[in-house]
Amino acid sequence: MKKIFTVMLVMFALGAFAQESNRMPLIGDPAPAFTAVTTQGTIDFPKDFKGKWVILFSHPADFTPVCTTEFMTFASMMDEFAALNTQLIGLSIDSLYAHIAWLRKIQELKWKDLENIEVTFPLIEDIKMEVAKKYGMLQPNASSTQAVRAVFIIDPKGIIRTILYYPLSTGRNFDEIKRLIQALQKADEGVATPADWRPGDDVIVPTAGSCGTAKERMENQTADQYCLDWFMCFRKDNAGKKGRK
Repeated sequence: MKKIFTVMLVMFALGAFAQESNRMPLIGDPAPAFTAVTTQGTIDFPKDFKGKWVILFSHPADFTPVCTTEFMTFASMMDEFAALNTQLIGLSIDSLYAHIAWLRKIQELKWKDLENIEVTFPLIEDIKMEVAKKYGMLQPNASSTQAVRAVFIIDPKGIIRTILYYPLSTGRNFDEIKRLIQALQKADEGVATPADWRPGDDVIVPTAGSCGTAKERMENQTADQYCLDWFMCFRKDNAGKKGRK
């Protein structure tokens, strides 16, 4: 009886470990590590990108129309993301050769005002779905062979700060992805950003931690810091306005 009980405990522990190891990473978790072959060579993630912000994103498949518009858009914005110390990394469950052929074809296409677009950020080969599974990019009710349009924003310390999911049919909003990077970088200065915040807009200061602080803020408002109520105080972001585009 004791032996059976011990075996059951071991099986339960192994099951719990397997469930935990397959758990989709969440905001605040360290980004799961992996080594992968990409169109820019082998990468050791997140080690190779320490000190940079990273946008790790998946797309359903190469040579598909929505994905093509997304890659053209991302590639056209590479300098904008680089100015924010941000590296782009793509992924799909396709071979390296399919990736290379598709990226070469993208250079021949013209869409809107985008043409002669060269994709020089890494695109991960994930035929075995190893990275896609680590990041919960496979969702069986959408597809068992294609990754959904997932976006993971990872900070310079390798911590996941944002997770976005789009369905297969809907292209992503790249202005919003850029805005998220800017908002997260602003938040690291010890503030929060209100709805529809853009660089240069007023920011929210931390809520008062005591009655005395709340009273002082309400009574001593300035041109640079003002309160709508004791729990809701804003600060002008003059530095952001100088660099606003």
